[in-house]
Amino acid sequence: MIPFNKPPVVGGEEENIRDAIRSNKICGDGKYTKLCSKWIEEHTGTRKALLTTSCTHATEMAALLLDIKEGDEVIMPSFTFVSTADAFVLRGAKAVFVDIRPDTMNIDETLIEDAITDRTRAIVPVHYAGVACEMDTIMDIAKKHDLKVVEDAAQGIMSTYKGRALGTIGDFGCFSFHETKNLSMGEGGALLIRDSKFIENAEIIREKGTNRSKFFRGEIDKYTWVAPGSSYLPSELNAAYLYAQFEKAQKIYDDRMRSWDMYYELLSPLKDEGHIELPVIPKGGCIHNAHMFYIKAKDLEERTKLIKFLKENGIGAVFHYVPLHSAPAGMNCGRFHGQDNYTTRESNRLVRLPLYYGLKDKEIEYVISKVKEFYINK
Repeated sequence: MIPFNKPPVVGGEEENIRDAIRSNKICGDGKYTKLCSKWIEEHTGTRKALLTTSCTHATEMAALLLDIKEGDEVIMPSFTFVSTADAFVLRGAKAVFVDIRPDTMNIDETLIEDAITDRTRAIVPVHYAGVACEMDTIMDIAKKHDLKVVEDAAQGIMSTYKGRALGTIGDFGCFSFHETKNLSMGEGGALLIRDSKFIENAEIIREKGTNRSKFFRGEIDKYTWVAPGSSYLPSELNAAYLYAQFEKAQKIYDDRMRSWDMYYELLSPLKDEGHIELPVIPKGGCIHNAHMFYIKAKDLEERTKLIKFLKENGIGAVFHYVPLHSAPAGMNCGRFHGQDNYTTRESNRLVRLPLYYGLKDKEIEYVISKVKEFYINK
């Protein structure tokens, strides 16, 4: 069996966890939490990085920092994970979905402006598969209409757009360190903050509404409850696990990129023959991180048969998001602006192939051989 995913393990995780245990501090904001935050700040250039319990919670923090309220509207793609919308609809906002580009599966930047109303507060671009949205256009629209931008960069760590790390271009960026991501702590995430004016409030929200962070820095002699907040701070054990992977981040990146390139090269003949479509990486400064490799079948029926065939041959291949606007909660908490020309059609065609740190060449060759066999015998 070749699974769809294996959580990355690089070898230093257990020792880091033991070290954290020996320190007698296993709640958050200890040695490893600080090391992880510092690594993110140094490698992305963001003003501040705060480790969180998930990317979902990082996005919720962004919504709280923007004071999103009932009746507000937030523009986003429908082709995304539920957390993108949840963070804002929990605050009473309406998710306004617009169509995606069929090449990158990212939000179509040319459709955003038409979806803006006097209730719009923010734009949430989702960098699907670690491939950047067209951020220059999105930021220009946000500036023109005085809107905030929250980058859902859950899949985007170590990806860049015109030399800038994903998650650092908008007002806020949100990373995921779920077990399916390139770098993992099991469950976890990070909030990236561009403007220093938000940092103190972000620390308060993350620490249950207290100014505990200032206390630990010695800036005050005691801490207290100063504002509404919640518990978004992960365990030091999770951070210890993650930091081992940060130390080997380039090795993980190189390994995944080798696998991605191998998939692309060996599947290109099927693409050239018109059987499938392969991922598109836009020219002009988009550097992706090999977060996933997908192919597109002709339609939903063909995709269903392909996934079944691969499963019968011991290969874990999966489809991805069901568009949010077609889900019960999406219909209740959001609306689709404009025409759904590509969101549903393209999501019905997409198949994700196994891709993880440590995937062997012979395993990739086997997957490709079975994909080819499917199309030869179709």
